[in-house]
Amino acid sequence: MSQDTPAPQIELYVRSLLPDGAHERQDAVIDHLERLDRDDEIAGYNVVVWGKQVAPESAAANTEEGRYILNRVAEFRQWALSNNVSLESFYQTSEIESEVTGEAYEAMVLPIMGLAEYHDGELAHVAPCTDGDVVHRIIDRLERLENGEPPALEQSAADVSLV
Repeated sequence: MSQDTPAPQIELYVRSLLPDGAHERQDAVIDHLERLDRDDEIAGYNVVVWGKQVAPESAAANTEEGRYILNRVAEFRQWALSNNVSLESFYQTSEIESEVTGEAYEAMVLPIMGLAEYHDGELAHVAPCTDGDVVHRIIDRLERLENGEPPALEQSAADVSLV
């Protein structure tokens, strides 16, 4: 990072039970974060393990962990709205049938990985996200951090001329 810009703090959210190949992608991202931290490109990072889904009306949603995840996702969605991007293809809501009761309930399916970048405690970037047809992936943001570049969203906005 440049001398006048404080290094960001990163939160990486990872799903615990994964399909084939996902562990290797998670490990690669964590290795990249470790390298960025070692090179002082970031101020540090935390890895938070979350499940496959969270049902907002469930008992689990009322636990400390459940509230934390729901609050973070709400924060991510507010950031997306403020930045005119979408998270919808990564944080989908679906109807699930309980294997115990047979009743259907609504749950938010969480992505295999999600990255949140904070500058001085303020959310500055979420990945993955989409801007129209462009997908901003986690690895894209890590590479831009490694090169001392702002998020691609900021770069795109700076390239727009109002004249």
